[in-house]
Amino acid sequence: MATPDAVDAAARALARRDRSETDLREILARNGISDAEAAAALDVLRRAGALDDVRFACRSAEALARRGLGDAAILLRLEREGVDRDLAAEAVAALEPEADRAASLAGSRGRTPKTARWLGGRGFAVESIEAAVGGIAESDIAGLG
Repeated sequence: MATPDAVDAAARALARRDRSETDLREILARNGISDAEAAAALDVLRRAGALDDVRFACRSAEALARRGLGDAAILLRLEREGVDRDLAAEAVAALEPEADRAASLAGSRGRTPKTARWLGGRGFAVESIEAAVGGIAESDIAGLG
């Protein structure tokens, strides 16, 4: 049975921002809520539609893509937030293709070796960088993959 304290603690955490189920479990554990109470509270929130890992993964992936991150960086961030690897991969697969996002960013920043390095640092695959920046020396993006 979910205690009001467990549900309230989880709801307060969700009020600040959307979270994964794993993240909420960790928050509840830090607040001294037992695993059984946490599971019951999360079930209440899941049934109410307040907790949904699919929604969280998709919205987070979209937000990270808008902030200019590549697929690898988005996957890493989602996994750090407690999203299951397969679910994270599905959320990334639903995004605009990485090569298109890289091309858009390169178009606004300039198609230079500096942009290639910047894209690499933001988690874009070498293939996406090469396609976006095009015509640069391979040595300029070496070490990004």
